[in-house]
Amino acid sequence: MRSRAARTAILIIGALAVLVGGVWIGQGAGLIKGSFMTGSPTWLAIGLLCLVVGVFLIFLAVRRRPSG
Repeated sequence: MRSRAARTAILIIGALAVLVGGVWIGQGAGLIKGSFMTGSPTWLAIGLLCLVVGVFLIFLAVRRRPSG
């Protein structure tokens, strides 16, 4: 990733994935009520996967300084 704009985009996408994953984990675990996802282990697993992908994207965005 050489472009500063690409790094920023990846960072934002990663942060959004972490936030969405956290909400899905909360719903799947039954901590956030009021949805068809509440208490569903499927959404807990999907949330964990989304969270991991988000953390990985954030890691990719911040591991190196932009060139140029």
